[in-house]
Amino acid sequence: MNSKKIKRGVYLLPNILTTFGLFAGFFAIVLATKGQYADAAVAIFIAMLWDGLDGRVARLTNTQSEFGEQYDSMADLVSFGVAPALLMYFYLFENLGKIGWIAAFIYVAAGALRLARFNTQIGVEDKRYFQGLPSPAAAALVAGMVWAKEMIGPSVYDDQYLTVSAWIILVSAGILMVSNVRYYSFKEINFKGRSSFKLLLLATLILVVISLWPSAILFIFFFAYAISGLIMTTVEIRKKRALKKQAKKSLK
Repeated sequence: MNSKKIKRGVYLLPNILTTFGLFAGFFAIVLATKGQYADAAVAIFIAMLWDGLDGRVARLTNTQSEFGEQYDSMADLVSFGVAPALLMYFYLFENLGKIGWIAAFIYVAAGALRLARFNTQIGVEDKRYFQGLPSPAAAALVAGMVWAKEMIGPSVYDDQYLTVSAWIILVSAGILMVSNVRYYSFKEINFKGRSSFKLLLLATLILVVISLWPSAILFIFFFAYAISGLIMTTVEIRKKRALKKQAKKSLK
């Protein structure tokens, strides 16, 4: 009887952290409906921090479970799928009619498909890379744009360019999530081992730079990350084509 009870239970610590992330994503939606767009964007970034912690804590404490993986995916769908889409919708698209909510739905649907595909590839995927843009990075791209614009304030170019740019970014982020574009996962970085003092100094400088203007720096970083996958995949495709051409020539 006791063994059955243990099997039916769940690991508390990583799932509590997942719940914190879920709450941050839910709170971002609440803030967006109230017009507190910058605060909503910050809440999404906070959800990212909790999302990064729960997985690492589970691995460090050896408390991984199938329940935790599924719960984490459901929380991610709220925090990195629904929350960014509704934030952008209430921020810029609410008066666009069908064009606005269709863009938001494309992003949400893509996020759900991305997470479902990720779950089916657990244990078999190449840990060095993600297939498609990770949903937290896509959410950071969308939330970072809103946060940066709120910090900059209104400008004469808002009506002409901002809404169109935001629509393109939201839909593109959704498409990249379900694409086959590969993104570096940073999972090979060993945070427990010894490293050069220069790397610690570099990490400190990065944190200082981010703290100076976090909204703009974070948006630029995740925009560059989204582009990096496209560049890396394009280079790999060209290399494969070049190798095929060389193989054909050698056969002749």
